[in-house]
Amino acid sequence: MEQNAFHLQMRLDHVGIITLDVPGEKMNTLKAEFAAQIAAIIAEARRDKQLAGLVLISGKPDNFVAGADISMIDRCQTAQEAEALARQGQEVMASLAALPFPLVAAIHGACLGGGLELALACDARICSLDDKTRLGLPEVQLGLLPGSGGTQRLPHLIGIQQALPLILTGKTLRAKQARKLGLVDDAVPQAILLETAIERVKKGKNSARVLPMRERLLQGPIARQVLFALAKRQTDRKTHGNYPAAKRIIDVVRIGLEQGSRAGHDAEAQAFGELAMTKESAALRSLFFASTAMKKEQGGNGEAKIIQRVGILGGGLMGGGIASVSAINAGLSVRIKDIHLNGVNHALQTCWELLSEKVKRRYISEAQRQQQLARITGGIDYQGFTQRDMVIEAVFEELALKQQMVREVEEHCQPHTIFASNTSSLPIADIAAKAQRPENVIGLHYFSPVDKMPLVEVIPHGGTSEETLVSTVALARKQGKTPVIVADRPGFYVNRILAPYINEAMRCLLEGEPIDHIDRALVKFGFPVGPIQLLDEVGIDVGSKIIPILQQAYGDRFAAPDAFDAVLKDGRKGRKNGKGFYLYGSHRGQQRKADPSLYALLGIKPQVKQSAAQIAERCVMMLLNEAVRCLDEEVIRQPRDGDIGAVFGIGFPPFLGGPFRYLDQLDAAEALNTLSRLKQQYGDRFIPCDALENLAQQQKKFYIS
Repeated sequence: MEQNAFHLQMRLDHVGIITLDVPGEKMNTLKAEFAAQIAAIIAEARRDKQLAGLVLISGKPDNFVAGADISMIDRCQTAQEAEALARQGQEVMASLAALPFPLVAAIHGACLGGGLELALACDARICSLDDKTRLGLPEVQLGLLPGSGGTQRLPHLIGIQQALPLILTGKTLRAKQARKLGLVDDAVPQAILLETAIERVKKGKNSARVLPMRERLLQGPIARQVLFALAKRQTDRKTHGNYPAAKRIIDVVRIGLEQGSRAGHDAEAQAFGELAMTKESAALRSLFFASTAMKKEQGGNGEAKIIQRVGILGGGLMGGGIASVSAINAGLSVRIKDIHLNGVNHALQTCWELLSEKVKRRYISEAQRQQQLARITGGIDYQGFTQRDMVIEAVFEELALKQQMVREVEEHCQPHTIFASNTSSLPIADIAAKAQRPENVIGLHYFSPVDKMPLVEVIPHGGTSEETLVSTVALARKQGKTPVIVADRPGFYVNRILAPYINEAMRCLLEGEPIDHIDRALVKFGFPVGPIQLLDEVGIDVGSKIIPILQQAYGDRFAAPDAFDAVLKDGRKGRKNGKGFYLYGSHRGQQRKADPSLYALLGIKPQVKQSAAQIAERCVMMLLNEAVRCLDEEVIRQPRDGDIGAVFGIGFPPFLGGPFRYLDQLDAAEALNTLSRLKQQYGDRFIPCDALENLAQQQKKFYIS
């Protein structure tokens, strides 16, 4: 029998407190069976003939309602089933909105998706000022739209100009932002949240909120037409038609405003049902389930050490980024060592800038900035390293230097201190080869910029202890990262699949394809930036160091095109020295222009000969083939890890679900035919790997569905 998630407490002043606490779960999520429970709890409250109203509050310590139960949507077999789910949700919210007495949502923690739709159905919303409190409708990130009235109620509450971007991006708001927009009526300290909500109930039913004059003018037919046309244009530019939910959101919001609430709700439910059946939503939901499952995994059977103090070797771009996520996200004491004080100052400056951005956005106060910055100290020697639980090195990619770092850490730190190497390509076993305590040595490969990139590769070598492995995974999570455990093979996983993808883009360039045409082709395919711009961002010099290691390990399919040498000899390192494939300086963002002098340097005349689809196919098929090899060689433990690694590490299109989901969608036989055709056209680097051939012959998939 289903346990009740809703509990009613009637106060002497005839205000009822409904507490939502889903049994046995950390987060409150809305389930289909709650419809009957909500109806029953409201009926119970109405037995009090003097009922003044109700407050809805969460029994969880850090969340209100995190959204609808996604597995409930995943179980739907048809669009009609998913549409029925949406209609049921709409009916529940409509019944709450129609109550003759006030219903006030007291919100603390995550109030997302269906949780916010529940709050929108209430007369008023009061939220806590706590940092955990977040409000938003993130359904678009799962290839869906809000299905329980959110597309209709939010525009009416805060106006179309404010509501549409929130629904289209899935952006979450903090308490003060939500209050400023009129999404919540008040934001108060958590200590007085319930009391404030009770006082609001006693004021009686709300008259409808009057929108500001500017928002009312935008509801007019001409302004509305302009607004929707602009939203559609911006959405098309961002999504390139790859995310069908975005277009449906615009259509559904428009129908509600132009044809009335009934038509809007009907359109919302129908769109929800149809979107739930799209391959894009299925892929995005698979990533959601994968990342949720990975959060529960420790990485091994050992017991994690508690890491409180971290040392960082090297104060460059990576060192500064690692210091910032360790101090700001994980709240740890950080000590930086660099051979120059400038390096230490650079790392401190990086942290100062990140914290200052938070102050500017009013996420933290100036006092909190000082408090967090005080966790970081530094110097040019090992003073302060004696008590470090873990030391992370971010020095140059030179084996002898990294081995020297291991030796020095073993000399100056404790016997239990973990040594983690942020190497992008050097084998961890080689770094640990001369260690006295190799069991403490592990790879921890971050991606640049460290504060923004969610992935980290955790690389145990043959002698790494289970305790070191699980402790490192736990630390990465505290830093706000998604750790993927990969085998100690050259290039690990992400750089190994990235190298052939970028190499193929370089070959297209040498064939005369314009730089921006190549990059646009892959952005249209779904990557956030093109491969050539990505190389500029990562550093052309960094790429040049990784490629020979991969070529030596895996053969000529990793051989770099001649373009690499010519570009490097011209002193081009990319964005870091303002000289790469693109022009830097006044050119910013997507308006950045390719450097025309590069064509003369490479002896080519740029001319579009291949379509965007042909270029994307060449680059992506090289990546997919290598990903399958990595799985076959057990570089990654399972397809799920490969998908998360590619999406979170290099921005593989999320709507495709990752390389392995995408191959399942393409079908192995089709992928095999494409690679064979490309081999005929361009050479042996496209030879399909054995594992893909076996999969095609056996008509199997990577995922059982």
